[in-house]
Amino acid sequence: MAGCPVTIRLLDPPLHEFLPHDEEGQQQMARNMGVPVEQVKAKVTALDEFNPMLGHRGCRLGILYPEITEMQARAILEAAIELHQEGIDVLPEIMVPLIGTLEEFADQRRVIERTAELVFEEKGEAIDFQIGTMIEIPRAALTADDVAKEADFFSFGTNDLTQMTFGYSRDDANTFLPYYVEHKILADDPFQVLDQRGVGQLVRIGTERGRQTKPDLKVGICGEHGGEPSSVAFCYEVGMDYVSCSPFRVPIARLALAQARLREEKEAEKEREAVAV
Repeated sequence: MAGCPVTIRLLDPPLHEFLPHDEEGQQQMARNMGVPVEQVKAKVTALDEFNPMLGHRGCRLGILYPEITEMQARAILEAAIELHQEGIDVLPEIMVPLIGTLEEFADQRRVIERTAELVFEEKGEAIDFQIGTMIEIPRAALTADDVAKEADFFSFGTNDLTQMTFGYSRDDANTFLPYYVEHKILADDPFQVLDQRGVGQLVRIGTERGRQTKPDLKVGICGEHGGEPSSVAFCYEVGMDYVSCSPFRVPIARLALAQARLREEKEAEKEREAVAV
């Protein structure tokens, strides 16, 4: 990746996935921390959530527990400096997930920048890096002009954006979405094919409003939609800079992009011919 930007998303899983829920795990944590196992059990109980996917996730995890964001920022920047000292051109981009407000992103940006100052002082060297965010919550897309005041780049996380726009749980949707598709209630599974009419409009709005504030804002999409042909074509039409997807989908994404470009050129040629006539 020398010379290429590397985007690293901060931890996004629900808080409960970090916690030991079995007796053995709780005892092990208690031994490691040097505290009574009852204290660990009480903490696990206190942090239990009815809907973890909408609870302590993404930036919320780092806002309530800033040491988690500090730890990740330090690891990223120390590694980047080590590579830079070896003569490798590094371009780290730190991505804050699941923000819904400008204030949430600004909070995490301050933590990252404060950590960067400490790391640079300790290492006696500084490197350039960017701090951006994932747009996964409808409110973030609708207020993208505000978010862009602080963010260096956007990446639309369309898996979660689809989940929150439709109100479908990604974990449970497979129990009814096949029926929906089979009976034409939905044309496609929206977690496989981007819903351009609904979710796509949030993507378009977020891109346009973000660039109203910052015209050169880098915008992309991440998730399996980034490798689905019709979704890639939509991203090209919206004017995104990149799509991100699983490695095995990269050839599909490249082909879809080439096809979208050719269609655009053909349409432009037809318009020029019509004007000439």
